[in-house]
Amino acid sequence: MKPLGILRLGVNIDHVATVRNARGGAYPDPLRAAKLAEEAGADGITAHLREDRRHISDADIEGLMDVLSVPLNFEMAATEEMQRIALRHKPHAVCIVPEKREERTTEGGLEVAREENRLAGYIAPLREAGCRVSIFIAADARQIEAAHRIGAEVIELHTGAYCDAHSEGRLDARDAECKRLGEMAAYAHSLGLEVHAGHGLTYDTVQPIAAFPEVMELNIGHFIIGEAIFRGLSPAIHEMRRLMDAARTPAMV
Repeated sequence: MKPLGILRLGVNIDHVATVRNARGGAYPDPLRAAKLAEEAGADGITAHLREDRRHISDADIEGLMDVLSVPLNFEMAATEEMQRIALRHKPHAVCIVPEKREERTTEGGLEVAREENRLAGYIAPLREAGCRVSIFIAADARQIEAAHRIGAEVIELHTGAYCDAHSEGRLDARDAECKRLGEMAAYAHSLGLEVHAGHGLTYDTVQPIAAFPEVMELNIGHFIIGEAIFRGLSPAIHEMRRLMDAARTPAMV
C-alpha cells in the first residue's frame, strides 16, 4: 500500500461573488468568505477571474492577495490579459483552465496536446515569476503527457464526469470514471507531476477521490458555498475536511 500524504483542501469562493453580483452591491464579500474559509481550515483559496467577470472581479483578486495568509490559486484562461494580471500579482499558483463565454461553468479539461507550443510559451513567464503552474485537464494520458512536456508542475484532474454520473444514478459510468481518475492520477504522479482534482465534488462523491494516494489537493467550491446556506460556511468546510481525512485512513484505501 502506498503511503498517504496530507490531502489539502482548496476552497473556491467564486459563487460568493455570484451572489454578490446578483444585486450589484458589495455583499456578500468574497474576501470575508475567504478569511472564514482560512479560519475553518482551508489550505488554500481558489478564485477564477473570468474574461466576462461574471463573478470574481479584478478588485477581488487584488484584495485576496492583500488579506490571505494561505496560498491563492488563481484560475485563468490562457489569454494575454490574464497572463498580465497574473504576472502583476504573482499568486502562489495559477491554474490554466478552458473558458467559453456561453458556458455556465468550466466544461471539460484544457486541450493541451493540440496547443503544446503555444501553452509552453505561455506558461514560461509565469513559472519564471515564481508561480506554480497547474493545468486543468481531463483524466486522459495524452493530455497528461502534454502537460508534462510543456513544463507544468501540477495537473488538476476534472472530476465533473464522475460527479455527473453519480448524481444521475449512472453507477456503472460513475465507477468507470472513478477507476479512470485513479489510474490517471497514478500515471501523472509517475511522471513527476503533482496531482490535484476538482469540479462538482460533494459530500457523497469526495471520498473515493480523496482516497487516491497520488492526489495531493482537492479544489471544491460550488457545493461548499451552497451547503453553507444551510450549515454555515465553517461547518460546511469542517464536514468536507472530515470526510477527506477519513478517506485518507488506511481502512478506506
